[in-house]
Amino acid sequence: MTAHDRQLDEQRFRIGSVSQLTGVPAETLRVWERRYAVASPARTPSGVRLYSAEDVARLTLIKRLVDRGDAIGSVARLDLGQLRGRLQGPDLLDPMASVRPPCRVMVVGAALGERLRLEGGLPEEVVLERAFDTATSFLADPLTLCPDVLVVEQPTLHLDQLDDLRRLQMHAGAARTVVVYVFSSSTTLSRLEALGMSARRAPLTTAELARCCLSLQPGVAAAGLDPELGYGPPPRRYSDSELIEIAAASHTRCECPRHLVDLIQALAAFERYGAECESRSSDNALLHAALYRSTAHARAILENTLARTLSLLAGGACGQDKD
Repeated sequence: MTAHDRQLDEQRFRIGSVSQLTGVPAETLRVWERRYAVASPARTPSGVRLYSAEDVARLTLIKRLVDRGDAIGSVARLDLGQLRGRLQGPDLLDPMASVRPPCRVMVVGAALGERLRLEGGLPEEVVLERAFDTATSFLADPLTLCPDVLVVEQPTLHLDQLDDLRRLQMHAGAARTVVVYVFSSSTTLSRLEALGMSARRAPLTTAELARCCLSLQPGVAAAGLDPELGYGPPPRRYSDSELIEIAAASHTRCECPRHLVDLIQALAAFERYGAECESRSSDNALLHAALYRSTAHARAILENTLARTLSLLAGGACGQDKD
């Protein structure tokens, strides 16, 4: 082992730094570790995670594979060589040329879950992982995997139930959520869509539900099968305190991180403003929902730019500002 290799082996990174370097949000990383054992970082006596350079390299490649359509469960335990092989493999040149993994579905709702269990008939591309009778039992269950699609049965759907649906989606860790309803209003349905969820009116046949879930499976919309199906507002990559730390850090060669932090903070503030306007008044609610969602995506783009900038600065790839 060379001196450089020993230095890399001894280097350790906290979860915030790993998130910046890999592009994986800290909360997502914790979920991946708990459910898929994607990494086993060392811990300090106080419980702080410490990741090795190899952990960072693996997570960077895993993030690239997941972004290109691989299920996290299929790549979480691959070593560096296997991950590099998958990235260089010809199947990734055309995402639609490879065999897509089954769409994993969870259902919350007694009637719908029972009907799927009794009737069956789901195609092999759709796997019913779990079915829960109530939202209470679902939230009380320590789920061991993240479904691709969460299906929630909500016969009557009102505005004041949207926060509850958000909580269900966050608990599941699902990429997309489908709400099967009977009665609702156009305003409620528009708000639901603005939050990145999909609504389907009951009754649905098993085949119709399966087609809906498959169309929402991660990687399908990105591959161009349905360009109208975008993801909901992306989560924050950096907390307010992390942004303050980045801005306060000494970047003698380049002040771009500080400028990017200013822009991200402004967008995050406007994002909160849009969300508050949406929830406080029905006037122009759809406008505020659209502003909230588009601002969140703009903020996420700049957060990714900031992460790449920090990575380049760490490698000495940015020159000193002239002014």
